[in-house]
Amino acid sequence: MSTASFHHAVYGLPPAELTESSDGAVQVSPLIPGSARLEDVASASLERIDVLAPAGTIERRYVLAQALRALRPGGHLTALAPKDRGGSRLAKELTGFGAPVAESARRHHRICLVERPETLQDLDAALEEGGPRHIDNLALCSQAGIFSYDRLDPGSALLLSLLPPLAGSGADFGCGLGVLARSVLHSPKVTALTLIDIDRRAVEMARRNVDDPRATLRWADIRAGNLGLSRLDFVVMNPPFHDGGFEDQALGQGFIARAAEALRPGGTLWLTANMHLPYEKPLNAAFKTVEVKAASGGYKVFEARK
Repeated sequence: MSTASFHHAVYGLPPAELTESSDGAVQVSPLIPGSARLEDVASASLERIDVLAPAGTIERRYVLAQALRALRPGGHLTALAPKDRGGSRLAKELTGFGAPVAESARRHHRICLVERPETLQDLDAALEEGGPRHIDNLALCSQAGIFSYDRLDPGSALLLSLLPPLAGSGADFGCGLGVLARSVLHSPKVTALTLIDIDRRAVEMARRNVDDPRATLRWADIRAGNLGLSRLDFVVMNPPFHDGGFEDQALGQGFIARAAEALRPGGTLWLTANMHLPYEKPLNAAFKTVEVKAASGGYKVFEARK
């Protein structure tokens, strides 16, 4: 999509009762597959942008800075967030960029209205801090906002310690930065690996981190199905269990269902999850055999065979 073809953008899914809806607004969230990239919107080109601001400080400041960069002088920004998920800091952060704010509170959200001034300040620092960068302790490219963007999460570490050499064609559901994929591709018997994530930033970073002709990367919502995958030999995954900051066990259950659909008879699923998540029932319903390979440090790893 040409960045010159629209003048109103929306980032995320702001509650309809808190912002005026517009049929002409173009979605620019990295968490909604198919959206435009806010980073690609020409500077000073938008008349209006509405932002449901992320909870993480570095990610939120980056998104606000990108939104202000994309607005023309005199253009309007509506930024909002739940009070306990970054909303209480919005006005201060926007003011720090040189943007005067009219703030209100409604339905546990803080809502900030900004008319973009001619000049702004400190955008570059926020854009650099929140943009893609190399994380030394991971030796990978990453970006704030991606799951476990600056460290190896314990669940993946436990799975990596147990994962045997795999073979044939497979998939990495919720690939993140590509940590599991890199380990899987160490096996010369792997012929193809499809990496899928709902976060465009994760897909972009995994493309940098997984330099292997056997790898294919896709930006898609695994829960929606229609992945076009069938008769796979294996699937590896560390499924999410939070949506919008709240626990949602249906996320992992959906991942399990999609894995069962994609695997051939006899194919194997390797799954890591927090100990408290009740995945045994959906695993036993979809797979012929299910074995707990490890339970340690608050995490568990399953091997399930279809």
